[in-house]
Amino acid sequence: MNLLVTGGAGFIGSNFIKYILSKYEEKYNVVNYDLLTYAGNLNNLLTVKNLLNYKFVRGDINNQQLVDYVIKAYDIDVIVNFAAESHVDRSIENPGIFIKSNVQGVQTLLEAAKENKIRKFIQISTDEVYGSLDNEGYFTEETPLAPNSPYSSSKASADLIVRAYHETFGLDINITRCSNNYGPFQYTEKLIPKLISKALKNENIPIYGNGENIRDWLHVIDHCSAIDMVIHNGTSGSIYNIGGNNEKSNNEIAQIILKKLKVSQNLIKHVDDRLGHDFRYAVDSSKIQKELGWAASIDLERGLDDVISWYRCHL
Repeated sequence: MNLLVTGGAGFIGSNFIKYILSKYEEKYNVVNYDLLTYAGNLNNLLTVKNLLNYKFVRGDINNQQLVDYVIKAYDIDVIVNFAAESHVDRSIENPGIFIKSNVQGVQTLLEAAKENKIRKFIQISTDEVYGSLDNEGYFTEETPLAPNSPYSSSKASADLIVRAYHETFGLDINITRCSNNYGPFQYTEKLIPKLISKALKNENIPIYGNGENIRDWLHVIDHCSAIDMVIHNGTSGSIYNIGGNNEKSNNEIAQIILKKLKVSQNLIKHVDDRLGHDFRYAVDSSKIQKELGWAASIDLERGLDDVISWYRCHL
């Protein structure tokens, strides 16, 4: 099988490429297509860069001609789209970049997939498209979309366009909506690597508002295994929620990490809340569990120990 992985130099994309090449070895060829913006780093892929079945192409997903060329040149079977602007704070500062990458770029990829008769298109989305929850309940795949930030609205828009290409043109698609990922190689603007890096430097750690906002944490390797199952066995047109079943408030995550690092909790400093800050995300993953047999396997304690060890060596 020949995979085109867009955004493959980013956090989740690079972990996915290494996961696939390790699991399937020479049976799979992977083309990594990435623009190498601030969050993309080819150093994430040093362990695979010399493999004969791995190729890197630097390019923008909005470049229709280049995308079309790559699909033809490498006889691509499946597109897995990780390429996206993904930081909510940046979307508040500059929404236009998010529309260009996350909406227009996805439509460019879909058109290329349609014209080249790609076997399957996987859109990597987020639980943020559903909006916000109170203290109870879970997002299911049937939950209406109600995004609250420019980032999540751009991802929701992309999801709808992907669905439209399935309904209108018969393109075999799947959409995955994951909870908050953590793991090695994550850019330090995100919460967990930011907490670890600042704690290791004994710097103040900013937490938005009262810190009681709740997220469900999913280790990136569990996420990769779920996408793998969706590629091979996902029902055409289906959406799959992927959650870690590890709900913690931002305060709790900070306290756990500082305790593990034996650093004073006094480093935590609450700052003005983010605009439109969603209170809680939590997804019901029973569909992917029942249909594909997937379940998260890395508990939060073990996962945080591993990621702290990784950042100790790489900061």
